[in-house]
Amino acid sequence: MSIAADNLIKRLLRISLFSCLVVQLYACQEEVKEEVDTQRNQFQRNITHSIPDSLLIGSSYLSVYSQVYNETEHKTYNLTATVSIRNVNKSDTIYIDNAEYFNTRGHAIRKYFKKTLYLAPMETVEIVIAEKDKEGGTGANFHFDWRMKPSSNEPLFEAVMISSFGQGLSFTTQGKRIKTGR
Repeated sequence: MSIAADNLIKRLLRISLFSCLVVQLYACQEEVKEEVDTQRNQFQRNITHSIPDSLLIGSSYLSVYSQVYNETEHKTYNLTATVSIRNVNKSDTIYIDNAEYFNTRGHAIRKYFKKTLYLAPMETVEIVIAEKDKEGGTGANFHFDWRMKPSSNEPLFEAVMISSFGQGLSFTTQGKRIKTGR
């Protein structure tokens, strides 16, 4: 085979490889958009009935780590966090009035829904904090306000933090009730 033909084959292989990478990157971006839309839609659930006045009112705190320190206090490692809001009751609906995300300094970053969200028995909704979202920092947290029947089990709030960079890292946290009343 001549040198010119060999060079031509190498160029075609490079172009082919580059084209495949571009197609894969585009496909990944489309997949991420679909995931974000799904998350937004799960919070657009309207309550079609009135909420009973006799419900127990509570608040819970959940620590979430969008970053952890790596090697020193000057170097951080970004994580993806999945926050699960779970109704552990088999027959009672619970109501989540507020899910507010705070950063390390205690400043409110965002609220995740504008109206009260209901969770049917045994239902779970999730909030995903993307790995590239560093706003929360190493001490990020959520504050939830919720309502339930006095005989119901309170909602369960959990977070799973993960990164697959290098050898990978994952851990979980659980929410803590901070206030209950009427």
